[in-house]
Amino acid sequence: MRTFRDFRQEERRNYITLSTGEYYPDILEDACRLYCPVLETFSEILHRSESSSALLINIAAVPNQWMRTQLCRVFRKYASPETPVEMLKKSTRARQICDEFGDGFRPVHTVQEKFDARPLPDEALCAVLWEYKDRGKKGYDLTEKFFDMMQSKFPDLYIWGPKRSGSDVQATEIWKDYPNKSRPLDFVISSNDKKTIYAVGLARYDGDRGGAQEDDRTGGYRNCSDEILEYVHSKGLNTKVVFLNDGPGLLLGSMWEDYSEIEERHPHEVKVVTLRMIDERLTRQWLVGEE
Repeated sequence: MRTFRDFRQEERRNYITLSTGEYYPDILEDACRLYCPVLETFSEILHRSESSSALLINIAAVPNQWMRTQLCRVFRKYASPETPVEMLKKSTRARQICDEFGDGFRPVHTVQEKFDARPLPDEALCAVLWEYKDRGKKGYDLTEKFFDMMQSKFPDLYIWGPKRSGSDVQATEIWKDYPNKSRPLDFVISSNDKKTIYAVGLARYDGDRGGAQEDDRTGGYRNCSDEILEYVHSKGLNTKVVFLNDGPGLLLGSMWEDYSEIEERHPHEVKVVTLRMIDERLTRQWLVGEE
């Protein structure tokens, strides 16, 4: 069976899956239709807020979660680009954000002036917000296709985890005494009764990678496989590790070589695969030790 490295440079592009994208400026009409109510709501809240801190507090009081999230994104663009996005997502932390970052908020009168100087709807801002709309979708599509392929190929096995969105499976859910209490897994392949764990793994879609992001991804995978296999060996288990990666980012920089090295650290227990490699490389013999 070929290793990940064995796929020749000139054929590698034939083994990645490309997700379809959307063309600019074709998206502008739909983007403006979707986000115009957001900008109108932001305008209304903006013009009744006496300060930028009050603006954020008022946004946090909006009951609809989707609308509140979009308003927070507009707030960040106009008033506080240094505020962490993850903090803004939690309405209960609005006052904490004001305390910690409020001194750096752009004054509300300046926000009002800048906002009013733009057309409504603002095509440029709608296009920016549109980019958030499908963030993560390619990764969800990847895991969904993987689950479907595995269930079709191995109907007597069980694959579980978040098929699209949802909480990761923690290693402690399948091994109660697993030493790392926060080891997330994207999928688990087991017997139908879940008593025998054949493989665990992570799935990522790499649209493009580079620099520190590239190093973080491969370094994280290396630590993950080393940690899991150390536990597996200590318990005399035969669980394997699968890293499902796909997308054009695999062809950039040193990604392919880095993944090859991760696989070669544990050549019989770790596999890095794309969707188009599954039929060839994820065999029953490798997974469960039988034909």
